[in-house]
Amino acid sequence: MNFLAHIFLSEGDEQVSIGNFMADAIKGSSYKKYALPLQKGILLHRAIDTYTDAHPTVRKSTKRLHPKYHHYSGIIVDILYDHFLAKNWSVYCKTPLADYVADFYALLEKNSDKLTPSILQMMPYMIADNWLLSYAHIDGIATVLRNMDRRTKNNSGMRHAVEDLLDHYIAFEAEFTKFFSDLERFSAERLREIHQQFDIKNGQ
Repeated sequence: MNFLAHIFLSEGDEQVSIGNFMADAIKGSSYKKYALPLQKGILLHRAIDTYTDAHPTVRKSTKRLHPKYHHYSGIIVDILYDHFLAKNWSVYCKTPLADYVADFYALLEKNSDKLTPSILQMMPYMIADNWLLSYAHIDGIATVLRNMDRRTKNNSGMRHAVEDLLDHYIAFEAEFTKFFSDLERFSAERLREIHQQFDIKNGQ
């Protein structure tokens, strides 16, 4: 899953949200140098990614893209699924998306001393262009895909994936909806387990 889903699946815990959001930049056991609440978010992020990659519905989505995009198909599906989460936000969250993402940007700025260098570098652009809100619109997803393609020196062809989204929109949305209900259940249970593990470690 991409940024918006990871933030949302942190269940409103601010420090878990930050750890979950920046986890891609933290490799191996280096997560242990961060504060415990951030560690929880990092571990949750990793669990979500592992679950997502193995889920048969997600694999159905990636298989549709694989002939064109090969190993980039999973990255593209993560972005497309964030589009459907943003588009259907009111189904999953009572707080309007614009307010939700504004609160998250403010949280990042308030906790800038805890962020990785790569997140600090990215954050001004993310906020200025309001990436998280833009996911709700096709134009926003097209921009994300173009930017991702540029990072691969246009070798991935990801800029064209918005055409695949439009061609198979109903199928992708149905797959997202089916998968995300499973992911919500898994993530909630995994986060409870992580909290319990940390409580045991700290003798609580």
